[in-house]
Amino acid sequence: MNKSVTTPDYLFESSWEVCNKVGGIYTVLSTKAHTLQQQFDDRLIFIGPDVWGNNPAPDFEEDSALYSDWKQHAETADGLKIKIGRWKVPGKPVAILLDFMPFFAERDTFFFSMWENFKVDSIHAYGDYDEACIFALATGRLIESFYRFYRLDDKKVVALFNEWMLGMGALFLQKRVPAVATIFTTHATSIGRSIAGNNKPLYAYLDQYDGDQMARELNMEAKHSVEKQTARFADCFTTVSDITARECTRLLDRAPDVVTPNGFEPDFVPTGKNYTAKRKEARAALLNVAEKLTGTRIADDALLVSTSGRYEYRNKGIDVFIEAINRLRASSDLTREVVAFIMVPAWVHEARADLKEALARDFNNGRPLQFPFITHWLNNMQEDRVLNYLNYCGFTNAATDKLKIVFVPCYLSGNDGIFNKPYYDLLIGMDATVYPSYYEPWGYTPLESVAFGIPTITTNLAGFGLWSHKSVSGSNIKEGVAVIERTDFNYFEVADAIRDALLTLADATPKEITAIRKNCFELASQAEWSRFIWYYERAFEVALTRAD
Repeated sequence: MNKSVTTPDYLFESSWEVCNKVGGIYTVLSTKAHTLQQQFDDRLIFIGPDVWGNNPAPDFEEDSALYSDWKQHAETADGLKIKIGRWKVPGKPVAILLDFMPFFAERDTFFFSMWENFKVDSIHAYGDYDEACIFALATGRLIESFYRFYRLDDKKVVALFNEWMLGMGALFLQKRVPAVATIFTTHATSIGRSIAGNNKPLYAYLDQYDGDQMARELNMEAKHSVEKQTARFADCFTTVSDITARECTRLLDRAPDVVTPNGFEPDFVPTGKNYTAKRKEARAALLNVAEKLTGTRIADDALLVSTSGRYEYRNKGIDVFIEAINRLRASSDLTREVVAFIMVPAWVHEARADLKEALARDFNNGRPLQFPFITHWLNNMQEDRVLNYLNYCGFTNAATDKLKIVFVPCYLSGNDGIFNKPYYDLLIGMDATVYPSYYEPWGYTPLESVAFGIPTITTNLAGFGLWSHKSVSGSNIKEGVAVIERTDFNYFEVADAIRDALLTLADATPKEITAIRKNCFELASQAEWSRFIWYYERAFEVALTRAD
């Protein structure tokens, strides 16, 4: 097919996480932007929610020169409240922050039109449904305003909508401006995540589940409805991994047109002497905090291990990580000190004042702090599942313990009050990472790990784990990634496999560590956006062909 027919002239991409770092989709978009920007220049436009009000958005820089003629029209004629500028990520693409609150006045009329035209059932909506769908409506209005103002009828325009939260934006354009080619990407089905999060066996019985029936049972009818109908009516439906494609086919009754795996942009990773310096600095910071908490000296060559991500206790495998670390602690084969970090944001009350004082004075009399497991006090200490399981397992972090464990329950944005370093500036100091996910459509955290040269342990239930199998066996952590087989019922076997992989790393020689790090970098290079953007080009082709 002639490429000129299927290459967009304009590309809009919308998400709740544009200039708004609240989850993994932020990483997808912010790293993909550089590669797309090289192709589209300022005809690539990201749209995100203006959740900042009068406060400056930290990742956004307003630019009054960008599309200034349309901005004036959009505000006066179309009632849009917008800020136009650049997203402060590699490539610095155009970004529009959209205040969607004024559109709440149209909610009932809008939801009725969604039912009338697409059979989206919003009657059982609750929680964040209204807010997300009104932002989707406002996004559709914005794209329509831009399209009509610049008279793009003879241009090829693609609009990509991420997750159920933006689904109604795609449906709005399908009705109002059908010439705009719509792509709907689900990164995880709402009902699949809910099944897994409610401790139901997702994989063993996936072929027996009915998505509509499970949505009723789990009180997920509205979100499931908008997701299912958008997947049906969008010009192109995509998801991020083969494992989620199977889930979509079963639970949404719609097989994705294209699987678009998530890539990574190597600009985030320091090199050469800068890498060495950053790694040394990170290790010093991690060990310092662990020493001040526990009141004991920890060897400079201690094995530093971490897990991170959203606080989805079972889905992200936080439970099995703690179990594996407990088994490592009890192993007679462990000859090296280990510090394990759980870097998972929880309901933080404040950074610990006693820990801050110990760090400031660089001294705490060689005595452990009260409750030497956690860097920040929580609002729900008694009910926190991580702390309760640490207590159940009998961790003490005593000076005589060869293994110590630290819970870092805050967003590592660089101003947490304890580390005051962003996540990547701590990740680089690790010796291994563990992400034993039960439900993980893709899995950016293990990809980020290998991109930083840190060997990782993941599972075959993560999209990244399945993708890794194309390059490595996954049976040996020395390949850079170990992919553990996980099912609905083999929790303890997974914990044992993680323990064994960490023991392998603990005994590795410096020469072996160098080879492992090289394997990590080589695997990560195969997942760069320059290689993966082809899948998006295929999705553009499908969408434009169908819209035409």
